Amino acid sequence: MVSTHGFSNVYSLIYHAYAPTLVKSVGEPFSREPKIAFQRFLRHQSFEGFHVRPEDDYIESKKAVLVNNDLHISLAAPKKSISDYFLKNADADELIFVHEGSGVLKTIYGEINFGYGDYLVIPRGTIFQLHFNDANNRLLIVDSFHLSKRHVNIVMHTGNWKNILHFASAIYANLKTSKRMMSKVISA
Repeated sequence: MVSTHGFSNVYSLIYHAYAPTLVKSVGEPFSREPKIAFQRFLRHQSFEGFHVRPEDDYIESKKAVLVNNDLHISLAAPKKSISDYFLKNADADELIFVHEGSGVLKTIYGEINFGYGDYLVIPRGTIFQLHFNDANNRLLIVDSFHLSKRHVNIVMHTGNWKNILHFASAIYANLKTSKRMMSKVISA
């Protein structure tokens, strides 16, 4: 069972085709809490997002520009792929918009190739790695800490079993999920 809230919330039953890898080590924890420049500052601002300094590490490159209790909106310019470790955001769902760059998002659910103009949605609790094709990457990242109740169970609200079953069977048939297949499933 995979869940971020135990058995009291939404969870998934996942079967592994291969045994999961063991954790070799856990690094020292560090705070990713954004530093607030202005509190309750209602004034027009202009952000020069493409002037964010590129950094090697994905986590270190994330610079929060707008924050509140529900969302953190960050800009990032990672130069290197995540290859030495895996990420898991236990607190928030992540939406990544690719302004510049391309690569592969690797998760326990499969792999998705991405490029300019793509949106990547990574549900909270998902273990993942981002592999970039080169060092020129510009990302807009939204961390969402609260999920609206109306989006918790799409089947209950829409009754659209056909798309969900089609999507699930497509994942089992081909674990290397492509964006093309995803768009076919969504539009079916």
